[in-house]
Amino acid sequence: MTGSTTQRDREYLQRAIELAGRCPTSTAAFSVGAVIVDAHGAVLATGYSREGDPREHAEEAALGKLTPDDRRLGGATIYSSLEPCSTRASRPRSCTELILASSISRIVFAWREPDLFVDCQGAELLRAAGRQVVEVPDLAHLVRRTNGHLLKS
Repeated sequence: MTGSTTQRDREYLQRAIELAGRCPTSTAAFSVGAVIVDAHGAVLATGYSREGDPREHAEEAALGKLTPDDRRLGGATIYSSLEPCSTRASRPRSCTELILASSISRIVFAWREPDLFVDCQGAELLRAAGRQVVEVPDLAHLVRRTNGHLLKS
């Protein structure tokens, strides 16, 4: 785990994990939830995979509810049940790119994206760009359970 977590971090991350349970099931994509919280702890937006259309990712759905220049994003944290994608076939911009295009400074996630579909480098790219990245692996089992339909051999 990089960086420290608070009880509040864990609560928002668990909320993101719960949102992932709302995702329409897909055999070609993970079920992910995301919560964006400002520096004062106010929830700015939430999203989950396939919320608005079948190709939508959770971080994309949450970020799409805010304007890119929203001042509240400065110092904000995005909580995602899964590591933000760094490559995707369904859209030209990855969730990592969308986060980097915002002023969100901190990313907290529970489970590193397994290489089932792509080789994800989201955490590394975000760190390299100077963002604080925190992984909370003791909650990863909850995300794996939500995505169990993809993990069965």
